[in-house]
Amino acid sequence: MKMNYDVLVIGGGHAGCEAAAAAANMGARTCLVTMDMNKIAQMSCNPAVGGIAKGQIVREIDALGGQMGLVTDATAIQFRMLNRSKGPAVWSPRAQCDREKFIWQWRATLDATANLDIWQDQAEELLVENGQAVGIRTIWGAELRAGSVIVTAGTFLNGLMHIGRRKVCGGRIAEPAVTGFTESITRHGITAGRMKTGTPVRIDRRSVHFEDMEIQDGETDYHGFSFMGAGRILKQLPCWTCYTNRDVHDTLRGGLADSPLYNGQIQSIGPRYCPSIETKLVTFPDKDMHPLFLEPEGENTNEMYLNGFSSSLPMDVQIAALRKIPALRDVKVYRPGYAIEYDFFDPTQLKHSLESKIIRRLFFAGQVNGTTGYEEAGGQGLVAGVNAALSCSGGEPFVMHRDESYIGVLIDDLVTKGVDEPYRMFTSRAEFRILLRQDDADARLTERAYSLGLARRDRYDWWKEKQENIERIENFCKNTPVRAQDINPALENLGTTPLREGCKLTDLISRPQLSIRILADLIPSFKEILDSPANRKEEIAEAVEIRTKYKGYVERERMVAEKMHRLENIKIKGRFNYSDMRQLSTEARQKLQAIDPETLAQASRIPGVSPSDINVMLVLMKR
Repeated sequence: MKMNYDVLVIGGGHAGCEAAAAAANMGARTCLVTMDMNKIAQMSCNPAVGGIAKGQIVREIDALGGQMGLVTDATAIQFRMLNRSKGPAVWSPRAQCDREKFIWQWRATLDATANLDIWQDQAEELLVENGQAVGIRTIWGAELRAGSVIVTAGTFLNGLMHIGRRKVCGGRIAEPAVTGFTESITRHGITAGRMKTGTPVRIDRRSVHFEDMEIQDGETDYHGFSFMGAGRILKQLPCWTCYTNRDVHDTLRGGLADSPLYNGQIQSIGPRYCPSIETKLVTFPDKDMHPLFLEPEGENTNEMYLNGFSSSLPMDVQIAALRKIPALRDVKVYRPGYAIEYDFFDPTQLKHSLESKIIRRLFFAGQVNGTTGYEEAGGQGLVAGVNAALSCSGGEPFVMHRDESYIGVLIDDLVTKGVDEPYRMFTSRAEFRILLRQDDADARLTERAYSLGLARRDRYDWWKEKQENIERIENFCKNTPVRAQDINPALENLGTTPLREGCKLTDLISRPQLSIRILADLIPSFKEILDSPANRKEEIAEAVEIRTKYKGYVERERMVAEKMHRLENIKIKGRFNYSDMRQLSTEARQKLQAIDPETLAQASRIPGVSPSDINVMLVLMKR
């Protein structure tokens, strides 16, 4: 049996779902191939979305017309804005979700998407003709052909799970691995490697002594992930915190001889920033305790997730160690933690569009590119889906710069620097954090998404209305005078310097001790405009305040970004034979030859390429 499409997506995880939805919403006839339609967008590890920098990615996905933010808001059982004690450049939204409802919300979203079919099957062979991907053949003999193919196979490619010395083939617990598909790709010259990740034990809440834990409630304000979200729908639940102790550590150390991480059983690369509990003990031997977070898996389940206790130690060692924690002294578990090894493909073999440099019309997104995290996967999936659809219609590739989005930073890091461990996004990876705040993702990206046909008209209209309201309040603040004698008594009570003479309202908002809401309570006309129906959303007032307080920083960072764009405009691909350029260092020649950067700016970000190497290339170009 043969079926024909414009875009074929292999894998129904977070990257695959965003890729399929994006391609279909752009008008491409799309098919999503998944091994289990009932586990679409499965949250294999923590049922949570967002976090430091990851929350910004989800906001960007939403601003671009993606679905992760909407699905998360509809299924959230706890929401928090992280990094509140710091500046808004690093505020990061995070939500705990109902795992099962998350799957079915995604399934409903895909079922309602025009131009999108779902085929339950397993890819066995990539079909390539004349150097171009043209489809796949499945284990059941179906042949699906397409103009573009996107591989989003997650941890399933030759997946191997570990608990102690036991090994079982699988893509995740109780699900089979995909064998043979990696080899059908690498035989065309694409290189693959192995990576490792892990997940913690799952606990029965009925066996937990919550009186020995500290409660961690969520927030109930107006924040959410989607700028179009309807607010929180489900019952909001608390999380809980506790700590390991010396007895726990001694028990865990007693099992290290059987740890696949330390007995040579696992040889692949593991995540630095989400280490197992046994890795924490080895890396930080002087620490007597490590924090643990007990998080609910859903509204109506007793299953809970123990964040911070990822492990692949023997199951009896894991359970014995847990019972040394006072709150878990009678713990019952649904399953122990485990590690999993899987294949990934070197991302330096990709263009910024996520298309392979080796096989035309073949795109990769998600963990197969060496990343970790639902959010990183979803951002890549959306970009791959857009570009796969554009490649079928002859459009120019959709690429975002490092000053435009965290997704742009993520992809540039992958294709320029490659990975030597599972890549996880942090705010520190972005040099333009003030420009890439979570509150202004729609300002950065919605116009562009709408011009592509990715964002729908209702999203675009909502953004235009929001922007008009923001500008209306900003103009009011710029043009409203405040007399010193009217405001000084209040300023002195608030501990901020009184005015010597009158000023504009904008100047007062710029003060760190004052907020828009404080000033609205002091100035009736200001309160009236903030509380008018057009400006009823609190995020509009928040946007005005952030833009006003950080205006100088934003302008300065924009100037730096514009300087970088000058190097981005200098195209060098195909202009040099790097192996013959003896003026460059040996490492620079090797790295430049392997990556073949598109621009001088990309070349400057390659590890091992020094500023002097860039200057040499500039001189040679002038000649």
